[in-house]
Amino acid sequence: MTSPKALHNPKKAPISLRDGCLEDKEHLISWLKEPDVLNWYPMYNDAEIQDAANYWISFAEKKALLVAEYEGIPCGLVNLYLQSSKKLAHHALLAIIVSEKLRGKGVGTALLEGIKQRAKETFRMEMLLLEVYDKNPAIRLYERCGFRKYGFQKQFIREPNQYVGKHLMQLDL
Repeated sequence: MTSPKALHNPKKAPISLRDGCLEDKEHLISWLKEPDVLNWYPMYNDAEIQDAANYWISFAEKKALLVAEYEGIPCGLVNLYLQSSKKLAHHALLAIIVSEKLRGKGVGTALLEGIKQRAKETFRMEMLLLEVYDKNPAIRLYERCGFRKYGFQKQFIREPNQYVGKHLMQLDL
């Protein structure tokens, strides 16, 4: 997937996937700063967003980061948190974000399909994992793409007036 792979759907504009690079950090930061996005991520302020973006983008060097482009414009990103331990290399946690402006257009599906292929073919993984906050609308996307819930952590995030739980999901490759 080093060259863009167009995913065509007659009802939707073509989406292409490409390997992510360090320059994609600015896009990631802008998506994390969109209104209400941090309701679904653990970052709280600009410093935490910078730290998270640095970590996500660091996986570009290992070819474990894909960027989606919609009509040629970057609009989403997915990465695999590769394990350094050989005993854990059969699986990886993933993180995904899609620009609010382009949700519902197949971008998330394209990113998940692309990273599943990359995980299986390039990294010889057997399983993908993800963590998603309770009531996050993206849960439907993950289930459509084959992820299944296997656990729930009730008090994962402490917001000012309440705790928010997270679902643990996995996909066998």
